[in-house]
Amino acid sequence: MPNSVYKKLELVGTSSASISEAITNAIGTASKEIDNISWFEVTELRGHVEKGEVTEYQVILKAGFKVRS
Repeated sequence: MPNSVYKKLELVGTSSASISEAITNAIGTASKEIDNISWFEVTELRGHVEKGEVTEYQVILKAGFKVRS
């Protein structure tokens, strides 16, 4: 079995509904251009507040994919 090489990229996903949807949006959009995304790790959570209400969730994550040899 040959050795594998992986690349990590940083993404920022957003959603007005939830953290989970922000993650799904980031991975789903990135997967349209990058094949073989196989994992992610959340590195930062934040959001936007207007008039005391949460209006947007922002998730910074790193996603990994296998580099083709």
